[in-house]
Amino acid sequence: MRLAKVAGPVLQRLPAETAHRAAINALKIAPPSKTPPADPRLAVEILGLRFPNPLGLAAGFDKNAEVPGAMLKLGFGFVEVGTLTPQPQDGSARPRLFRLREDAAVINRLGFNNDGFERARARLLRQSSGGAIGVIGVNIGANRDAADRVEDYVLGVKTFAALADYLVINISSPNTPGLRDLQRRDALDDLILRAVAARDETEPRRPLLIKIAPDLDARGLEDIVATALAHRIDGLIVSNTTVARPASLSSRNRAESGGLSGRPLFEPSTRLLARAYLIAGGAMPLIGCGGVEDARTALIKIEAGANLVQLYTGLALKGAGVVEEILDGLERAVEERGVARIGELVGARASAWAEREPAGEVEDQRSGT
Repeated sequence: MRLAKVAGPVLQRLPAETAHRAAINALKIAPPSKTPPADPRLAVEILGLRFPNPLGLAAGFDKNAEVPGAMLKLGFGFVEVGTLTPQPQDGSARPRLFRLREDAAVINRLGFNNDGFERARARLLRQSSGGAIGVIGVNIGANRDAADRVEDYVLGVKTFAALADYLVINISSPNTPGLRDLQRRDALDDLILRAVAARDETEPRRPLLIKIAPDLDARGLEDIVATALAHRIDGLIVSNTTVARPASLSSRNRAESGGLSGRPLFEPSTRLLARAYLIAGGAMPLIGCGGVEDARTALIKIEAGANLVQLYTGLALKGAGVVEEILDGLERAVEERGVARIGELVGARASAWAEREPAGEVEDQRSGT
């Protein structure tokens, strides 16, 4: 943790993608020495797994499964590696990652740049816990030029089922052309049937989740929840980055194409989360992602319906200290609310968030993503 705190200000001066690579290398060279003690009141048991706390690292930081153990030692209750595709791919042309400091946001059009399934699988096989405590998930995508994208997901399930604690089907990145079409009910039905069949053929049986976009309309969300429940998907991650651009953005990078994450994503993703919670009626675990940057926003996600929460942009902009800050704040919330466990707060304000009206106008930036 000490290295991370010292390195943080230095990394913020580097170009965004260079800083990301430097952070990964630093964690490989000098990982935290031990996992911080866990407060049992923050433990969450869902998906047949025990999470030491509800705070996770979203996919995108550790794309290639290089440092999951080191990230768990920072205090995360779970770490999601990826997004990984069957074949290595370079992703989009650089520059493709942009900080919007004034807006506490990031725009990326990385395009599933990663080393491919086999290299990530080899790293996960070599991983030793090193004393790290927590859950590791694998986020799976499809190659840009795949002839059968669904088959890419099926292969991902088969490749990582023996190594991951849970698996995520990412069909919501805006940076692979046509990928979000897999969220349509007919396409999703075929995808889920084939992915679930592959999962059910493996031992042990791993939880299988779907990561969805924040830009879904009401019908689209209802279709996804209904299809997921009908075909035994274990949970949803709500949500990925957005192609919308709030009129309030002030950074000079605001017009860059790609997916927007960070503070401007918080309200729309939290509304969608609350609506998914109410539609599912508590029948499906949800992971809230989008705009989590402190204990307040993490707690709001939980009260909107999230069993677990994830962040990435908040970590990139604020540094590793944000993990301890959030966990301390959640411990205080448990005390102040007079509950025995953080899970008792799940969905406490879902109705209020589901009915919340969007704040301000947004401009759609679908072209070029």
